[in-house]
Amino acid sequence: MSLLYVGSRGGVEERLVERAGIPFVGVPAGGIHGLGPAQAVRNMCKLLEGWKVALELGRRERPAALFATGGYASIPVALAAWTLRVPILLYLPDIEPGWAVRFIARLATKVAVTVEQSQGYFPARKVMVTGYPVRAEFYGVERARARASLQLASDGPVLLVMGGSRGASRINQALNRVLELVLELAQVVHLSGELDWPAVQARYNGLPAALQARYHPYPYLHEIWLALAAADLVLCRAGASTLGELPFFALPALLVPYPHAWRYQRTNAAWLTERGAALQVEDERLEEELLPALRGLLSDQSVLEEMKARMRALARPDAAARLAGALYALAARDTNGRDTR
Repeated sequence: MSLLYVGSRGGVEERLVERAGIPFVGVPAGGIHGLGPAQAVRNMCKLLEGWKVALELGRRERPAALFATGGYASIPVALAAWTLRVPILLYLPDIEPGWAVRFIARLATKVAVTVEQSQGYFPARKVMVTGYPVRAEFYGVERARARASLQLASDGPVLLVMGGSRGASRINQALNRVLELVLELAQVVHLSGELDWPAVQARYNGLPAALQARYHPYPYLHEIWLALAAADLVLCRAGASTLGELPFFALPALLVPYPHAWRYQRTNAAWLTERGAALQVEDERLEEELLPALRGLLSDQSVLEEMKARMRALARPDAAARLAGALYALAARDTNGRDTR
């Protein structure tokens, strides 16, 4: 079975997909929810153009099934698949679905969700709980090897700080204010994102040699699994990946939900904190609360161990296999729903 990735043109996904060696096709698309009338009309035209491009692509490639994860770029592709009677497996990474996922769910044959709490948003006949899939590289990563690969000392706590693929300026700035004090508590692996990298690099260069040895900043780290395996605590946003990657590595978290991402990140953070696997700090209070929160967590090993156990209990290491099995089952059907395997 061959794969073709269809997504938005010029986004970070295009670079990542090409790096993975998967063919990529970009389609025009644009969001319409929460925009002004003029921009919404322009983006509606983009969606229509994207549907035409995806329809032509579908007629040429004749896909056996479509795997969609929401986002505005998925809408024209899902519409084209539905038009061509291609079965659709929709996956909801977050806990609460947004407008695009709710729309595509009407067209989907099956809907997979990360956690049980999401089932109520979709028809019971369609929905299945799979967990959040992680990359194949995550499996079998040993903590000692991960630390050695990142040139970390083998003993002592490690704090991982990250803000998603593009970084998080608020988190970077808050860490910058108290960096020397945090480095007294733990070694720090800091994934700053490209935008703030010059300032982060300058901060590193200004540290004494002893503290430089404990501070390991990167603009971006493709081998993110090494950082996750090496860490004892992570300071990060609360995107969908936190629901799968942190439980997989049993990694306690101090979460700072991005305040401008509708309710997605707040809902994700609440789900983890309510289960005792994470603590939460509001974005606007981060600078004043960061150091006390880190001191409280990194100085009490029993608290971290309890959070680690609770995070591990949320893991679903078979999520990728379950999603792949569901997609293969749809791809094996003919247009009348009969299994052709």
